[in-house]
Parts: sequence; structure tokens; C-alpha cells
Amino acid sequence: MKLFLSTLNQMGVLAVYMLIGFVLAKLKILKKGATKTISRMENNIFLPALVMYTFIENFNLSTLSESWGLLLFSLGVEIIIIPVSIILSRWCSKNDFIKRMYTYGLCFSNFGFMGNAVVSALFPEIYQSYIIFTLPLWTFIYVWGVPGLLVEKEFAPTNRKERVLSALKALVNPMFIALIIGAIIGITGLGETMLSLNGGKGIFITQVIKVCGDCMSPLAMIMTGITFAFIDIKKVIKTASIYIVTALRLLVYPLVIGGICLLVDKLVIDIPTVFYVCLICSVSMPLGLNTIVIPSAYGKDTSVPAGMALVSHVLSIATIPLVMAILL
Repeated sequence: MKLFLSTLNQMGVLAVYMLIGFVLAKLKILKKGATKTISRMENNIFLPALVMYTFIENFNLSTLSESWGLLLFSLGVEIIIIPVSIILSRWCSKNDFIKRMYTYGLCFSNFGFMGNAVVSALFPEIYQSYIIFTLPLWTFIYVWGVPGLLVEKEFAPTNRKERVLSALKALVNPMFIALIIGAIIGITGLGETMLSLNGGKGIFITQVIKVCGDCMSPLAMIMTGITFAFIDIKKVIKTASIYIVTALRLLVYPLVIGGICLLVDKLVIDIPTVFYVCLICSVSMPLGLNTIVIPSAYGKDTSVPAGMALVSHVLSIATIPLVMAILL
């Protein structure tokens, strides 16, 4: 019950941030283009800062040895989720574009912006492990999810070399670079020294990194609210398949996957608690926003994926606390 109330309270905080973004957009204080600016700030400054500070503060030899198991666990789970999601999306729609959007949404939740916000608030002690857990997910997104599902075929690289170079370029992003820098500083012990200076407040550069990282969650949710302000809600609520995919993403996936992991833990092999918590936090998040942002850049009608994101984010305010209370 305590976890349920704590999670519900945190979801309430995130919902208020989304509401702020929604209201600001409706009052035309912020325009639709503001989401691009905020997204760039999030991806290039605030999220990398949060990742870097976490690794500077917590990364050491023991967490390094744990990381390999966490990466393999995450990889194994996603290898199972992807084919299941492809099959289920075929049952939800016959339209090729919508089918691809549903496939992406079922394969990849909003484990980035929403997941980071929830985990950093509720489980700060495992946030570093959560970032490591999501690395295979980001890899699948860059290598297959975006180019294979979200980018229209006529705009995708035509030969293998171009596809590989495009994927590698996407993988070398500010978050990954920040992770490497933070890990090096942490594992060498330099991070502990930096944070212990100035009366335990840390030197000015670590203070800047921490403050920038603290901006990640509020701005991510405000950006989400702005995005939702420009959705045709009347059109959204008439699409039945949106609710089916949302139910799969928010309830069926976490409860089934979490239940299977509990059985495996009891009957087959011990699953470390931190692995399990990272998994539940990832799979219980709502459908992501990439299904809106990327296809719209190619002139596609994103009303269905936008509705999918809107409905799942609103309902996740209740389902995330429920799922975590049941499984954790």
C-alpha cells in the first residue's frame, strides 16, 4: 500500500507538469514548435547531465561487474517482446502504417522520458542500473525501431552500408557519450573526490551537472503536455484499437512478463531484485512519443499514434501505481 501511494503521488506530480504544458499550449503561450526546442534541450543537455551525474556518483567496479548480467537480461527480454509485439499488432489493425506504429509502441514503451522520471523519483538507488538496462532497448530503437518502423521506406537508406552508418551515428549520441564520461570518472574514483570537495557540495561543474539533470523530468512532462494540446481528441476517442494497444502496453505486458519472471525466479534461476525492478519499471511505462514526432516529419497523419500516446499517458497515472503495487 505504501508503494502504491508513493507511486500514485509521483504520478500526480508528473501529471501536473503535463497539465502545465497542456494549458500553456492551449493559451498559446507556448506554440507547437516549442516541443522541438524542449526535446533538443532534453536530449542534448538535461538527460545526458542526469546520466552523467548518476554515473559519477555511483559507478564503481562492483556495478561494472553487475552491468554485464543486466545487459544480457534486458537483451533477452526484448528479443522475446519484439516478435510477440509484431504478431499482436497485426491483430489490432490492417492498415500498414498504423500497424507499424502499434508494433513500435508495443516493443518500446516511453522508458526514456517517463521511465527516467519515475525511476529517478521512486527508485533513485537503482537509477544507474536502469540506464544500463535500457541500453539494449535504445540499440534496438536506433537499429530497427526508427528506421524499420517509423521512417517511411522512400526516405530510408537504400543500401546496407548506409543503414549501418546511420545506426552507428545514432548510437553515438549525447546520452551515450555522457554515460561513458560519467562511468570513467566514477570508476577511477575521481568522481568521489569531486563530490567531496566544497564541504560535500561538490565542485562547481558537478553542481551544474546535477542542476541540469534535475530539470529533465519536469521539462519532459511539460513537453508531453504541449504535444497533447494539439491532438484532435474527438477523433482519438473513436478509434477502438487504441484502447486495445494501450491495455496491452499498460497492463497485459507488465503483469504477464512480471508474472513469468517471478515464476522463473522461484522455479528455475534466481533473478536479482534490481534486474526485476528495472524490467517492471520499463515495461509498465506508457506508449512513447516517437510515433508522433518522427512520422509527422514525413507528412503522415499521426492522429492514431497521438491518440495512442495520449490515452496511455493519461491512464498510466493509475496503472503504473497499480502494477508496481502488485508486482513490487
